[in-house]
Amino acid sequence: MKVLLLCPKAFETMEFSVFIDVFGWARDDYQCDIRVETCGFRKVVTSTFGVPVTMDILIDEVCAKDYDALAIPGGFEEYGFYEEAYHEKTSALIQSFHSMRKPIATVCVAAFALAKSGVLKGRRATTYHLKGGYKQKELEQFGVDVVNEPVVKDGNLITSYCPQTAPFVAFALLEMLTSAEKMNLVKGAMGY
Repeated sequence: MKVLLLCPKAFETMEFSVFIDVFGWARDDYQCDIRVETCGFRKVVTSTFGVPVTMDILIDEVCAKDYDALAIPGGFEEYGFYEEAYHEKTSALIQSFHSMRKPIATVCVAAFALAKSGVLKGRRATTYHLKGGYKQKELEQFGVDVVNEPVVKDGNLITSYCPQTAPFVAFALLEMLTSAEKMNLVKGAMGY
């Protein structure tokens, strides 16, 4: 199996790294045949706090049918996150995964990429909940049924409400791709 980890410009490094770690533990210690492939608009994508990360593949080279799931970390607006999170190529990729009913997992404000693509309309989801819930109010404007919970699953979609939830999103995606038993083994081994 393969998970595509889409990294828009200014993604949060912590929200990105949990997918590498959780699926790495699952693969190396628990025989889950799942690889994570990173993807961006350019070969080197700079994260929110200026850390450059080399991608495995460019968004133009991706074919959704070659992957079993999509994961997207959130990022900071002031560093330009929404420029690529809202890009038509991102929306098309999300719609492609969604049309095949493949799992799509987002952390924090990456839910806005799903909302912009149209796949969250009428669905239960969440996003950044702090600072008076202003981002959740923005998400509602896309026709989303916003739920103020740490991690929200609605069918094939997983959303979450802040960076702290990132590992739990990765665990939820692992469970969707394997089983609750495998996920709990990895979660326990990692101290969660």
